[in-house]
Amino acid sequence: MFIAPDPGRLRLRVSTRGVLGVGLGTAVAVLAGLPLAASIAAGLGALLALFNVADPTVRRQAVTTALLPAVGLPVFALATALHGRPLARDAAFLAVVFCGVAARRWGPRGNALGIFAFMMFFAAQFLQARPEQLAELAGAVLIGVAMAAVVRFGLWCVERREPPPEAPAPPGGRGLARPATRQAFQAVAACGFALAVGQAVSGERWYWAVGTAWWIFVNTASRGETLVRGFRRVLGTGCGIAAALVVAVPLHGAVAPTAAIVAVCVFGIFYTAPLSYSWMMFFVTLMAGLLYGLLGVLNAGLLGLRMEQTAVGALGAALAVVIVLPITTHAATDAWVRRALECLRHCAAEASRRLAGDAGADPAPHVAELEWALARLRMSVAPLLHPLSPLRARRARARQVLAALDDCARQARGLAAEVAADPAVSRDARPRRRAVAEPV
Repeated sequence: MFIAPDPGRLRLRVSTRGVLGVGLGTAVAVLAGLPLAASIAAGLGALLALFNVADPTVRRQAVTTALLPAVGLPVFALATALHGRPLARDAAFLAVVFCGVAARRWGPRGNALGIFAFMMFFAAQFLQARPEQLAELAGAVLIGVAMAAVVRFGLWCVERREPPPEAPAPPGGRGLARPATRQAFQAVAACGFALAVGQAVSGERWYWAVGTAWWIFVNTASRGETLVRGFRRVLGTGCGIAAALVVAVPLHGAVAPTAAIVAVCVFGIFYTAPLSYSWMMFFVTLMAGLLYGLLGVLNAGLLGLRMEQTAVGALGAALAVVIVLPITTHAATDAWVRRALECLRHCAAEASRRLAGDAGADPAPHVAELEWALARLRMSVAPLLHPLSPLRARRARARQVLAALDDCARQARGLAAEVAADPAVSRDARPRRRAVAEPV
């Protein structure tokens, strides 16, 4: 995991920047004289602003970051206003869940804003926020987001400033044919189950189950992906709880060592997120244990309760994706295979036009779109390739399809590079034959 390839050391730089942003947000809140709960809120605001904003250009990232408080703070205010009114609070929480998932239809910005809105409602439960605390807690969240922006767009901008190729839009249609809409209903069902059962398990920490169900749906698009993610969530949480028993409980909330280990956890969250959901959850769980230690409520029983609530949330997510408007792995995979083949067809057509003398034809954008489609296809077939998958024939078939498409993509990249490098290539018949024959 920690020796995995990191081209350009991008993950290392993003992770270090994450620690700097979260640390700066928390430090400014402390220096402003805000209480511990508000300082935690500032750190959470910075973490979410740095972790979830994933627009393709720096300009769009700046706009999305600026929109986070406009979406999140009204939700936070609603959650604090409903403190002590459980029925209204639960209904509002489920409404936020639905809107947060449905917003994914608008791409990275909708996804980031939906996550931030959900987490603001969640944070109000975590901090047991009351109306009289709203001003200082909301101010702390603003500090965290502002410091994240200072680090991301001022002190340490690691993203490219030129626009990268646009990701292809996910397949879908209107109404319930749209994956984001179907997932919104699934998430509401999962979170409703988690909320009801979680409250039966614990009237105080029920929101852990809801948070588990919610996060299992993030960045998934099919039944198989969601089930695998739920398994990884439980695995990572269990390992994180074991680590918290060894590390967090003996610290008894000591500030200096706790802050140092929290910084390590923040680094681990950013560094492992692109590679392993289980490892990311390990660091999230350990960090949560450390924060509860700072709040003075951490003990072994609390960690055991977290494991129970995680299991409840994972079970709710599993039942929802199987029963409520299921999106099968086959349907999601088939859509991305078709998209990849369409990209190859367009690439071959553009290359043929270029080789025939059309200077305006360019296969490069279609190659870039093909790379995005193949990346999403790999995510979609991951459940079939999982070691625990019993579908051996489908696993072998998925590997064959991926290998064939990877080979086509390699040929398409080579052809696009050859066409771009030599303006006179259109007068050579050999590349023309290659463009027509190989990628199709």
